[in-house]
Amino acid sequence: MSLPRATYDPRRVCLIPFPTVALSAHKRTIGVYTAGALFALGNWLFFDAAVLSAHAHPPKDAPHDSVPVHVAFVDWLPGLFSLFGLLIVNLIDKERLIGDGGAFGDGGLVWRARLFLFVGFALMAGGLAGSVTVLVLKYVIPAYPDQFIYYGYANVAQNVALMLSAVVLWLAQNAPTEYEYRLSL
Repeated sequence: MSLPRATYDPRRVCLIPFPTVALSAHKRTIGVYTAGALFALGNWLFFDAAVLSAHAHPPKDAPHDSVPVHVAFVDWLPGLFSLFGLLIVNLIDKERLIGDGGAFGDGGLVWRARLFLFVGFALMAGGLAGSVTVLVLKYVIPAYPDQFIYYGYANVAQNVALMLSAVVLWLAQNAPTEYEYRLSL
């Protein structure tokens, strides 16, 4: 039987610590802007697909046919779920996830914060799974031309970008700043 490591903290969930990334003195700012850029890029891709869908024309060889598929409400749902998950995850106070609720706090506070964190990540995972499902069932299986399959690809790209944005913003909010002081008695 081996002895526990000297750096072992019984409050930790994982034995392997998350590596610290030293970018620069402004890594928090860089992370926030990167998360915003990912958020904007993902939503821009989907809005581009929605606008293309609204202005789609039938093929030139059959001008009297109707456009086979449009972006509908079912295409918007995965992005909305991912957006709500992103909001829930990043509205949680990170200090509530660590510890036992504090000396003056409620004992169930940590449990509720972890539950909301789980719900937020579950919403984002459900949004990604929903966008892949919409891509396959609505665009790939009926074998539409590539100009219409782009609508499904844009939906998946939006959800991936929203998930990455949430992770980058989470890490950026946990990064120490130069104005943060840790006082201990």
